[in-house]
Amino acid sequence: MTRLSTALRGLVTTLAALLAVTAASATAQAKPEPKAPEDFVALRSVDPTIIQEMRYFTPHNFVGERIDGYRQPICILTRPAAEALHKAQTRLLRQGYTLKVYDCYRPQRAVDHFVRWAEDLDDQAMKAEFYPQVDKTRLFEDGYIAEKSGHSRGSTMDLTIVRLPAMPTRPYVPGETLVPCYGPQGERFPDNSVDMGTGFDCFDTLAHTLDPRIQGVQRANRLLLKGTLDNLGFVNLAEEWWHFTYKPEPYPDTYFDFPVSKKSLTPSR
Repeated sequence: MTRLSTALRGLVTTLAALLAVTAASATAQAKPEPKAPEDFVALRSVDPTIIQEMRYFTPHNFVGERIDGYRQPICILTRPAAEALHKAQTRLLRQGYTLKVYDCYRPQRAVDHFVRWAEDLDDQAMKAEFYPQVDKTRLFEDGYIAEKSGHSRGSTMDLTIVRLPAMPTRPYVPGETLVPCYGPQGERFPDNSVDMGTGFDCFDTLAHTLDPRIQGVQRANRLLLKGTLDNLGFVNLAEEWWHFTYKPEPYPDTYFDFPVSKKSLTPSR
């Protein structure tokens, strides 16, 4: 009995030591989430009238699932960018339109998610809508996916214009039949946006803002968005009609990774 008791005591001591090491390791790994600088704000606190349809919080995007880092469907921006967007909204409201944002600040972990998806050539679940004519092997070379994004600096957003009164956009149902993003507006996925010639995040040259094939009402709509924002310090990415960056950027060389969540922001005083 003595030998058995001694052995049991030794086993218990060893297990306790192992549990202590494991707990200490878990505590060391449980690092607090990064926080946004104080001059990052929720767009809704600056302009609650701008519609927010945060696509990467939903499965309706080119990956087909919610993207890492999107904890809540909210638009976060640096305050100067949000205030400039408010000015643009004021001008558009007078003309019977409203802005709608699809994406704003994007954490680096979300960009990393995009990169992992692009490297998985077997995952082409959303190809029929978002990149029907692009070979997935070319996503990096053609510039559709990159390891860094201006969105992570906090002053870049993806957006469109909606005519008032704004009709709701129905939710995407995973597994539903997909239609090319460059198809006629009445055929592609329904969006309450005015007709921009393609849907949001369309990996196609037709999405280039000034593509000469886009004419008539579609071109006028793109120019209305671009002209309104150009006059307020925003710069459009020529390859994406929806992509704008407010200049000068408060953080031109910093790529943040705090989650898209109200908890990431400093409470307003």
